[in-house]
Amino acid sequence: MYSVAVSRDFIANHFLIGGDWGSENFPHAHHYVAEVRIEAEQLDRHGYLVDIVAIEAALDAIVADFRDQLLNDKPEFAGLNPSIEHFSRIIAEKLLAAIAPPGTGSLRVKLWENANCWAAYRKAF
Repeated sequence: MYSVAVSRDFIANHFLIGGDWGSENFPHAHHYVAEVRIEAEQLDRHGYLVDIVAIEAALDAIVADFRDQLLNDKPEFAGLNPSIEHFSRIIAEKLLAAIAPPGTGSLRVKLWENANCWAAYRKAF
């Protein structure tokens, strides 16, 4: 199994809804780190799983759309609690659509909310 990974950090704001989470119910910022890992058994004709430059460009565009934004106001979070679980899935789905990897494998987005807490979403392709 081959793996390729890219990470980016960014700051975004959110507040949690639907429960009593104390200060988390009010707008606040997190310094997120998005770790993207793609895995598959086969490489393309160039010896790549996916060109790392394409992964970086796609992830940079996704991160730029969320950087310094209030996640609650983004259409991707309409009707959702902007948890790191939902956020990791949203990033994964956007990335898969942008890079369209050939063959079969999986993509995992591990999204760190701080130095100690993360959530991940894994999707087969």
